This record gives sequence, structure tokens and C-alpha cells, in this order.
Amino acid sequence: MVSVYDGFVSRHLNRRISRPLARLLALTPVTPNQVSIFSLGVAVVACLAFISGYNIAAAILAQASSIIDGIDGDLARLKKMTSAFGGFMDSILDRYTDALIILGLTMWSAGDEARLSVWVTGFWALAGTFAVTYTRARVENLPRNVFDRGLMSAASRDVRLLIVMIGSLAGQGFVTLSILAYLTNLVVIIRMIHARRALKGI
Repeated sequence: MVSVYDGFVSRHLNRRISRPLARLLALTPVTPNQVSIFSLGVAVVACLAFISGYNIAAAILAQASSIIDGIDGDLARLKKMTSAFGGFMDSILDRYTDALIILGLTMWSAGDEARLSVWVTGFWALAGTFAVTYTRARVENLPRNVFDRGLMSAASRDVRLLIVMIGSLAGQGFVTLSILAYLTNLVVIIRMIHARRALKGI
């Protein structure tokens, strides 16, 4: 349940809410794994809200999911319930959460016309999102924080979900998808270049 990296948004926004909530939940029977599952449930509702055209509610729920996702790790430490499986499960559920939110955002952006350009952009946003996570998971023979600075950290999960919230509140679904698609895949390319240089000779 221990987070490897807290992005800028997590440190300065999400944690200000999630940590007090974790302290409150530490007084209840709620477990960290239950919080992880609940975070996924919030993402399901966010996806359905997008599909139904309620972009304001979906925007808030997407950010809420991001905040709730930060609770489980703190709760695990407070209750001394940290486990390898908990961290593994949380990471897997995060990927489903990402997919649900991007799917909902794509369907809302496409509307009744189901424009191909929107679906293609949604695909690249989803592919880039997964690839950003995979580059971190697959980095070997380098420090785990190798991607935690500058542009290489610009597409962290907390940043992506904040972009979703802002873009959705503004009613700009396709623009939001485009930003996610370009940003995530740009970061992946930058990370690959950096990794190639850093791993040269290893």
C-alpha cells in the first residue's frame, strides 16, 4: 500500500484531504483494501455519469476517485496493515479506474455521432496512460524515482485525473482527451530516451 511516488497534485492537493480522512477511517473497521475497491466503485459511477452526459458530476467523481485512492496507503500504515498483496491489488484496480474514466470521457466526447476522431484520440489517451504506468513498472537497474522529476513526471496519475476534472468542468471533452493523448505519449517517449541513455552500458 505504500505509494512509490506522490506527484505534485497529490502532495499539494489530494493529500490535504486524503490524510485527514485516513485518520478518521483508522477509527473504524474499514480496511485499506475496502477503500481501494470503493475508489474503483467511484470511478464506475464517474464513467456512467460521463455516458449519461453529466460531465460536472463525472468531473467531481473522477477527482474524488483520485483522492480516495490516496487513502488506502495511509490507512494501511495507520492500522499497520501494509501488505504486498494490498499494493498489488491497488495498482491493478488503478488501471481499471483509469480505463473506466477515459472510456466515459471518450463516450461523452463522441456523443451520439460517435466520431471516429474522438475514439482514436481516446485510444491514444488510454494507451499513453497505460504506457506511462508501464514505463515505471518496467524500469530495471535504475532507481525507482528515476522518472520523478521534470517532464518525465508530467503525466503522473494525479496530474492526469486533475486534467480530466478541469477539462470536464469546462465542458471540453475532446480537448481533454487530446491533452491526455499528447501528454502521456510525449512523456513515454521522453522516458524511453532517458532510459536508453541511463541504461547504456549496463
